[in-house]
Amino acid sequence: MRKLKPVRSNPAEVNAGLQADRTSNGLNREEFEKIVVEGIEAIPKKFLRKLDNVAIVIEDKPTPVQKKKLNPYTNTIGVGVNIHPGWTLFGLYEGVPQLERGANYSAALSDKITIFQKPIEEEAANEKDLKEIVKNTIWHEIAHHFGMDEARVRQAEIKRRKILRQREKIIHRDPKETEVKSIVF
Repeated sequence: MRKLKPVRSNPAEVNAGLQADRTSNGLNREEFEKIVVEGIEAIPKKFLRKLDNVAIVIEDKPTPVQKKKLNPYTNTIGVGVNIHPGWTLFGLYEGVPQLERGANYSAALSDKITIFQKPIEEEAANEKDLKEIVKNTIWHEIAHHFGMDEARVRQAEIKRRKILRQREKIIHRDPKETEVKSIVF
């Protein structure tokens, strides 16, 4: 299996003095990239193996063009995915979802999952929170790559959180408790 890691969308960034580009949470791009790699590695391997023709990139924030793609009144593909007032965009999937790829899908540009660093850092209360937001954002955008629409992704997120809460209860259960419910992952 190939190792998946974020690519730098701006080649000049590689030599741009990353240490000087610290954010309010004290992270430069290289440090944030490591957190994104951890988020990717948290995805079960059975899903990572099925990723096809997709690049994961990090940008500071969404561009006006990216925001416009999410407005259902300005395009034909954005129905149901507009940003609600008060919501923040942490990531964006752009491409042809696997379920929509036909027999003629070949020699296509890579799909792109963009993780937006600044909105995530602004939302996160601490580093643990930041890592959780990054991990959840990666899950969310990969689900779009597999063909899930926004409503299905949100339903899957609710189910996933419920399973994780159940797992936490089992891990932190009272040792005097004798009944342990099994959970299938």
